[in-house]
Formats: sequence, structure tokens, C-alpha cells
Amino acid sequence: MYLAGTSLREPQVVDYKRVFSQLENDIPLVCVCGNHDIGNRPTHETIEAYRSTFGADYFSFWIGGVHCIVINTQYYKDGSLVQDLQQEQDAWLDLELKQTGYQHRVVFQHIPWFLQDATEEDDYFTIDRTTRLTYLDKFRASGVKTIFSGHYHRNAGGWYREVEAPVTSAIGAQLGNDESGLRVVTVNADAVSHKYYRLEDVPRTVDL
Repeated sequence: MYLAGTSLREPQVVDYKRVFSQLENDIPLVCVCGNHDIGNRPTHETIEAYRSTFGADYFSFWIGGVHCIVINTQYYKDGSLVQDLQQEQDAWLDLELKQTGYQHRVVFQHIPWFLQDATEEDDYFTIDRTTRLTYLDKFRASGVKTIFSGHYHRNAGGWYREVEAPVTSAIGAQLGNDESGLRVVTVNADAVSHKYYRLEDVPRTVDL
């Protein structure tokens, strides 16, 4: 993640593209937009810079029967300067959630709705409680079972009724007691399951 609007942006983008150009061609790379990409208070300029470099800041894709929805949560943290773009995402999201035929529906986003409990107080690392509950209810009513997020640089997460919301720590800098790592997600006919691994413990194969 680069620092939007600073001199560090361009060299970080160059390094990012150089590193991920080595990824095997049959491994899709999916980017989720966050605050270091477009700023804590995004503008039309930072959104356009992101889109021109990495592509859409919200989108969906299907893998088999799994409907994956990627949203830009910076709009909900502070969309005061881009209210029109937030409205566009919301209109798109409502249409997306009306789609049928999925076996599982999951959401990917940068900022968590909550860290432990959906009724917890507002925090820098979460979305305000009023907005949080509005969207959690929307997702729950539309069949979303898992919402994956990051931002916290620590592992956290909890449940909102039947919806699980794991928060994954960073592959880089840690702000707590976790170690750098990643979360491996396994999907089968009955469930979406996941486990966080330290980098040195990431398995070479995953049993389905």
C-alpha cells in the first residue's frame, strides 16, 4: 500500500508492479482499496489515481458458485468529499446483492465494520456504529455469510448474527502481538472456513 498524495506513491507503485509481475499467470491478483491508497478522506483525484493504476475500487467476481463482492469502505469512513461516488457504489451494491444463484456470498473490504462486537463503540479502525449496523443488516438480509477485512494490523473479528467478520492482520508491520502472515480461505459445498498463518507456517498445499 502506498501513501496517497505523497512523493512515496510513484516508487511504491513501481515496486508493487515489479514484485507482483512475478506472480504465476494462473493466479488472479485482486486488489482491495484502502486508506493508504486513496487517503483517509478520499477525493475525486485520489480515487481516479487509484483507478488508473489498479483498476476499479469496487467490483464483483464469481468463482464457481461463490459470489465475491469487493467494496471501497473509505466511502463509509469519510466520504464527505466524494458523496457522488459513494452513491454510485451504493446503487451498484444494491443491484449486486439482488443477484441469485450463488452457493456462498462473501464480501472483501479494507476497514472492518467492527473489531469484536457489532455494538462496540466507534473507533479509528472501524466504521461508525449507525452506518455499520445499516450495512450489516443489508448484507445479512442478502445472504452474505462472511465479510473479510484488514486495516487493523492485528487479528480480530467476531459475528453479527449469522455473519462472520474476520479481521486479518498485516503481511508487514504489526501493531499487536501477531506475527506477519496471511489468511488461507477454504471453500467447500457447505461452508467457508479460514485460518491465519505466520509467513513461515504457510502450507504448501491445502486440504479441501
